[in-house]
Amino acid sequence: MRESYDHTPAGAPNRLNSAVEILSRHPDYEFVEARQATEEEIYRAHVQGHIEKIKEERNSRIGGRLYEMAMLAAGGSVMTAEIAAEGEPAFGLIRPPGHHASYSSYWGFCYFNNMAIAILALRAQGLIQSAYILDFDLHTGDGNINILGDDPDIVIHNPSGFGEEEYLENVRRGLDRSPEVDIIAASAGFDQYIDDWGGKLSTEAFATIGAILNEFAEENCKGRRFGLLEGGYNFEDLGKNVLAFCEGLRGK
Repeated sequence: MRESYDHTPAGAPNRLNSAVEILSRHPDYEFVEARQATEEEIYRAHVQGHIEKIKEERNSRIGGRLYEMAMLAAGGSVMTAEIAAEGEPAFGLIRPPGHHASYSSYWGFCYFNNMAIAILALRAQGLIQSAYILDFDLHTGDGNINILGDDPDIVIHNPSGFGEEEYLENVRRGLDRSPEVDIIAASAGFDQYIDDWGGKLSTEAFATIGAILNEFAEENCKGRRFGLLEGGYNFEDLGKNVLAFCEGLRGK
């Protein structure tokens, strides 16, 4: 976490330290080391040649580690989803993020679409057919929509609202209208935080979002739920916000 893989805020040194430290001290959390994604997993979500684009991009980035980190983030996302498919809540503490990476392009600090790769991997393994994706990042996950938005078995909700209360109500309404699905997943962006770029949601609100997802999962998809880290650039407070969401997600 102390090393940088590019010059973007998502790749800044020490970006995940507060989250690693606070979760490491908690007795109920276990860290699982990520593996790299396979090219087969990447190509379910991206056109042929997308990997080569990222490899070329690596040459202009710090230390040439961009491709390695992006493949680890994608592989870790698949592992997170697989744990959730077994009925255990899971969170992918990953960088770089992914929800802006589309079928054939990337921007917004994202290179591979971690969420799409994870969902499509579960489907390829026969573990799920349908999914609900709640994207509570400050920015709309246009990559998620580009890759998965036309799939009739996948619902994508980017909530909105002028304040915290209205925003949380929008999250609830979206889920109330959802058809039955096999799994619920969050593109978990913490840049909506009151002391981050969005300036809207408290730490308690992230716990509430996690709890809402937990309740939905228990009632509608056999407890299958997970989150993948997207935005979040107040690095000092990222840890407590991630913990709050995870505690809600596991029903605490």
